[in-house]
Amino acid sequence: MKHILFDLIGCPFDLLDSETHVKVSLFNAAKKANSKVLDLGSHKFEPQGVSGYALLADSHISMHTWPEKGVAKCDIFTCGEHCKPYEAVEYLKKHFLAEEVQSDAFDRLL
Repeated sequence: MKHILFDLIGCPFDLLDSETHVKVSLFNAAKKANSKVLDLGSHKFEPQGVSGYALLADSHISMHTWPEKGVAKCDIFTCGEHCKPYEAVEYLKKHFLAEEVQSDAFDRLL
């Protein structure tokens, strides 16, 4: 099992403030990670910001955005041997045009 906590830094305001962009990105990131999406959810905050999640057959991906700071705080937790969580991180970096990614990865045990 792998749990990656990561920050997308230097992202454009409009991408981070779009609820649709966040949900589509989480769905596609799950596919890149070779995970099955069971559910998607999100909430748009006022005046800005989005929180979203993809519930996966093998755990979850979540994202919380601060458009005014150009930052998204994210995590992906996968427990399937077939999963590729680093590919999801790379996809989200590109899809949010992040200038930088800071991350920590943890092996989780049962």
